Formats: sequence, structure tokens, C-alpha cells
Amino acid sequence: MADVTLTVDGKKVTAPAGTLLIEACKSAGIEVPSFCYYPNLSLCGACRMCVVKVEKMPKLQTACTTVVGEGMVVTTDSDEVKQARKATVEILLGNHPLDCPVCDAGGECELQDMTFSYGAAESRFMEAKNHKEEQQWSPVVYFDRPRCILCFRCVRVCGEGMDVWALGVQNRGVSSIIAPNKEDHLECEECGMCIDICPVGALTSGAYRYKTRPWEMKHVGTVCTHCGDGCKTTLGVRRSDTGMEIVRGDNRDKSGTNGDFLCIKGRYGFDFANHEDRLTQPLIRRNGKLTPATWEEAFELVGKKLAEVRDQQGGQAIGVIGSTRTTNEEAYLLSKFARTVLKTNNIDHHRTADFPALAAALRGKPDATASMADVYTAPAILLIGNDPTEQHPLLAWQIRNDVRLHHAKLYLVNSQRIKLTRQATAFAQVSEDNGEAEFVSFLSGNEAAPDSLGTNGTTSATLSQLRDAVRAEKELVVIFGSDVRGASITQLIGALPQAKFICLADYANSRGAADMGLYPELLPGYHATSGNSAFHHEWGEIPQTAGLDAAGMFSAAKNGKLKALYIVGSNPVARMTVDPFACSQTFTVVQDMFLTETAMIADVVLPAGNAYEKSGSMTNTCGDVQLVKKAGEVSGTKPDFEMIVRIADAMGVDVRKLVPFGGGVHADMGQSRGAQSGEADRHAVWLEMQGLEPKLSPLDPMAILDEIQRLVPGYDFSRVNLLAGNSEHTSLTDSGTGVAHNPESIAPANDTLFTSGTLGRYSHALKSVMESHEAKHSEVAAD
Repeated sequence: MADVTLTVDGKKVTAPAGTLLIEACKSAGIEVPSFCYYPNLSLCGACRMCVVKVEKMPKLQTACTTVVGEGMVVTTDSDEVKQARKATVEILLGNHPLDCPVCDAGGECELQDMTFSYGAAESRFMEAKNHKEEQQWSPVVYFDRPRCILCFRCVRVCGEGMDVWALGVQNRGVSSIIAPNKEDHLECEECGMCIDICPVGALTSGAYRYKTRPWEMKHVGTVCTHCGDGCKTTLGVRRSDTGMEIVRGDNRDKSGTNGDFLCIKGRYGFDFANHEDRLTQPLIRRNGKLTPATWEEAFELVGKKLAEVRDQQGGQAIGVIGSTRTTNEEAYLLSKFARTVLKTNNIDHHRTADFPALAAALRGKPDATASMADVYTAPAILLIGNDPTEQHPLLAWQIRNDVRLHHAKLYLVNSQRIKLTRQATAFAQVSEDNGEAEFVSFLSGNEAAPDSLGTNGTTSATLSQLRDAVRAEKELVVIFGSDVRGASITQLIGALPQAKFICLADYANSRGAADMGLYPELLPGYHATSGNSAFHHEWGEIPQTAGLDAAGMFSAAKNGKLKALYIVGSNPVARMTVDPFACSQTFTVVQDMFLTETAMIADVVLPAGNAYEKSGSMTNTCGDVQLVKKAGEVSGTKPDFEMIVRIADAMGVDVRKLVPFGGGVHADMGQSRGAQSGEADRHAVWLEMQGLEPKLSPLDPMAILDEIQRLVPGYDFSRVNLLAGNSEHTSLTDSGTGVAHNPESIAPANDTLFTSGTLGRYSHALKSVMESHEAKHSEVAAD
């Protein structure tokens, strides 16, 4: 679209034709206040706060509904404009309760800001204010009607953005009120978008209300620890008796890959961190019971036992299970610790997607993976399996808005009629019995597949039309869930060479755990343990034989062959349906926040911090890396990174070989050899080339991030951009060849909007919402 030039307050402004005047002013750094306007929502023009003077127009115009024109002359700060805005504020305050000292929006209220800016300090209205009692619409949403200024932002974001339509407007004119879809309560996805988008304190959060003030909190932007989308959440923390307490979650600064979106887990699901059942002291099993112990006792016992088993039985007698919620640095360190210290390849994690098959299929194919941002701008999307609304809310948000704002085509293949069917250009319902994989086979050229593939009215003709349409798309993003795995992934990528791909996994760092080598047969970067990769040179001697997966470890424990099991941040007894009694003769160490089903059978339990209480990085399911920043803190816990290092130290290991810290480039005039003597330290040279300083502590996760960026294929991105708060997309082009593994080891979590594995059980917000949705509400009309 051609650009047009206009004049705003005497300043020349250039903007694309069709741009709204309010956005053109914003791009030029000129503030035009508004209440009802919100980017990417339908235009409303209800508040009249954004009025401006446009030359040759007899009346003031609303900047939020006026499109820029060539030669337009606009004034935004004349006395006439200021008086009109002041009058608008005065009218809004006519029935607005003056309860700023107790209102949760105090300090963040847009009406408060406009009152300060335009000086509506006195009112000419003498009538009594129309008071109404506050209403609780759900466990997390409260509504105070007198505070509402009828901007309709909440109605539009719930309908247009979320496609839920749980809020509406009752009555007309001065009698208009915002009302929930079930008369006296909400029945929705409980995302809280309506609360964050509210310019005043009419909609407030059940998790935050009356707790604190914005200026009393420290605001830390980090990555949500629940699903695999990698949303940025800004946590408000304050000091408490136990450390730093998290009291609020939002993303009002619109930073991160998710913009201003957060689902219920990212906005309210932080409260597990403050749960009363948090472990704050190490536990050692004595006389059959777990009893409190000191950290020194726990580390000494764990180090002694693991070293004893390794030296007497060999590394193959030790198993390690990692987590999909720990950071990249912790996953990498755990993989390195298992191979170089414990001398075992018996390492695994809860697999919810087939990333090794994806890496093998995309090897040598540049730009073949899509980022989360790519989904928002893609001209066409093919979604095979999964239900993003329930399992990947940000992905669903991106798809909906791409269709709504950019008119993208959505092709949907699923065994269920999911919510995104409403936005689909074409939908094919396939059999629940491996239907998605059979469709991939059909897409790749197997003509026999349609005979038994379609269900509920999906005919062979429908499938053929969908296949032809997908093949014809030149810019296509293909998204698939755990239903497509193994050879099906290779078929899919071969059938659509023009596409970019996203493989969906279920947890916050499932992709990172895979990339960092938490597999029995793969090192970081999907290099085979039996190969000759950079890790074999850097790490030293690595066991060549592939190890046992999680199921194999518990089977070996049951048979008496596995003598020690080290579990970091995972609950395999509950999540992988393994036999809890298999480890009765195995020395078991568990690092976790709670006394889970797995922790209850352990010999040593070490209280761990969660992702909101540590620093590092995480990789979302698309391959986008973001920094994790420490927000909360609970005294008596330690990050998994520190515990791994301290266990290695207790085993007598030189931790400098595990974590590259300190030191530098050494030289002794060539009189001896080795990195510690005459030869340059490769890691130190790399740091100097990148302009980075050596880390000074073995407990600094950034020391491992340095090594990850140096050695793991696809992670050689800009550190500056990452530190600036942006995401960096990784590539699988140069990854290892990988090895074939058992696709049956993939166990989807099948979480919903209100569940989050073991972690979700400890969130009061998630539990209360689930109970509310299950309860039978009485039919009582809202006043």
C-alpha cells in the first residue's frame, strides 16, 4: 500500500494508506489518549477520548476511526481538544466511585492517568452515585459495575480474540451494562484477558485483588513453566517470610513471543510456588521413613552412593531421568553429568513428541522450521491432530488472529471436531485409530488410504480436495502433534518440501530437553552416542552403547540390575505409569518441589526450585529460545543446576570439567602441552571471539549456556538479542543424524486448559476453576 504524508501538530508524518490516525500519531511519538481503542480489535468509537482537530472538518474527529489521508493537517493538543477530553473525563467520573486508594487498578488505571493529565478535578454533577455490589463471575474474575466506563474492550477481546463470546452488553443507552454469558457467572476459558485489557478497575483478578500495589512489587519477565508454547509472563513479586513471593502474573508490556496474550496457566497458575506442601528441607530415608536432614548430609550420602555404584557395578547400573520443566542449562548439565561423571547412557525424560525423527528428517534443510511468530503471519496453515485451544493456547491465539486479521487459510485434519474448526477453510475428520498418520501417508501419495480414513461425512473427494489445496500452497506452515511420529514425520516433510514445520510437545521445555540430549541413544544436538561428534572430543570418554529408556530403567530396577536411580524434576510413577515398587532395591534420589508419588519411594529427596525461581533459558515447541529470569524464591530450596554441581563435587569430580568457569587462555612458551598448559582453551577462545567474559562461579547457568551456544547445533544465535528480551529461533539444519528409537515411548500428556501434569495439582487457581466448571450453578440473574 502506498504511503501518505500528513501533518500532525506541525510535524510531517508518513504512514501507509489505510492506517488509522491514532496509530500514525503513535508511530511519530505523539500521544493520543483513548479508552475504547485497542490494536487488532474492531473499532468502537465509544469513549470519545481520542478526539482531534482535522483541518477542513467542522467538528472534532475520533482518531481511532479516522483513516489518514494525503495532505491531512491534524492538531492533537489545542485548547479545544483539551477541553473536549476534559469534559469526557468529567462525564466518566460522574458515576465513577472515587475509591482509588483501595482499587486494584490504582497506579495502573488509564482513567486515573487521564484525570491527572486533563485536570478534571471538580465535578458539576451533584447527583448521588449509583452504587452496585461487586460480583464474582468466576474464581478468578470479579466485576465492579460502578467502575465500568463501557469501553467494551472486554467484550471484543473475549469474542474476537478468544472466540469465546462469554461477555456481552445488556440493555441500551445509559442503562447498558457488561454481563456474563450465564447470567450470574462466566462459563469460559478463564484466560483473564478481559481483566488485563480493562482500562480501569472494573474487572479484577481473584488471585491478586486487595493483596498489594504495583509499586510495592518487583516485576520480572520470565517464561511460563506450563505448556510448550513459551509465553512470556511478567511476575510481580514481593518480600515475604519465606523469601520472594509471587503475587501476580500478566504481560501488560506486550513483550515476548505472545504479545499481550496469556492463558489461565500463565496468568494464574504461578500459585503452586506458594503451596503449603512445598518441600523446604532435604529428606533422607532412615528406618523406612523419610526424615529431615541437612544439605551437607544429603549431598554427602548421594555422592557416596552414586560413586560407589559406578565404581563397583559400572555406569550401566545407574539410571537418570530428567525433566521437561527444567532449563536448557540444567538439561544439558544433567546429560553431561550422566555421561562423564556417572558413565552411563541410561538417561531419559517424559517424551511427548518425536523430536529426533523431526531432526533427522530436517537435517540439511535450512529454514524448514517455523517460529511462533511465523504462525501469526503465515498465508496458509495445515494443522494435523492436537487441540491447540486446550493444549497450546498461544498457538490457537496465533492461528485465530492470523485467520481473522490476515485472512489466512486454515486446513484442519483431526479425529475430533475441535474449536478451531470454526476458523477452518477446510476440515477433514479422520479415524480415531491412527487417522492422522494415515492422512500423512495419503498426503505423501498413498491413494489407498482414503477408503477407511474419513469419518462423519468426510469423503474421499473431500480428502483429495484438501490434499490438492495444501500441495498448491506456496507458503505453508505445517503443525502436527504427537499423533504423527517416526516414519510419518519423514513422509510429511517429503510430501511438502515448500513448507515450514512445527512439532508440538506438551511441556515448557520439552523441546529443550530433547535438544540437550536427554535420550539414552542421543547426545545434545541429536548426535548418536556411538558417533564421533564434537561432544566426544569436548567431554572426553563417553559410553558408546545406547542406554535404557525410562521403561527399561524401571524394568532393570525390578530385575535387580539397576542399583541407583537419579530423578530430576520428574514424576515417572504418576506420568509414565511405571511400577512404583520396582525401585524397592534401588537407591533412588529425587529432586522435586513436592512429595510426589515418585518422591515418596525415594531414599533421598532434595527440595528443588521451580522455573520461576531460577535463571537460564528455555526452548519452546517451535524452537524459539527465551531467557528465564529468577523472580520468586523459597528459602530452603535450591535450583536443580546447583544440586547437580554439588553432587558432582561430593563425588570427588573436578567441577571445572563439568562447568566451564574461570580460567582463560594459558601459555607456557611451548614447554609442555595441554589446555591447562600451553595450548589455548577452546572455550576461552570462543568466549573472547563472542565478546563474553568467563563466568566466575560453577553455579552460574550462563557458563553452560556459553558451552551450549558453542557446541549444540542451531544454538549459535545472537546473545545480545536474547538479553534484550527477544526470542531466538533455532535450526535443525546441522543437527546430528540421530538414531531410530521406539515411537511407542512417546506418551502425550493430554492436558487441558485447567491441568498441567503434576504441577497443576498444586495450583489452587486451576483446581478452583475446575471445581467451578463442574459445579451446578443456581439460576440467579445478575443485578
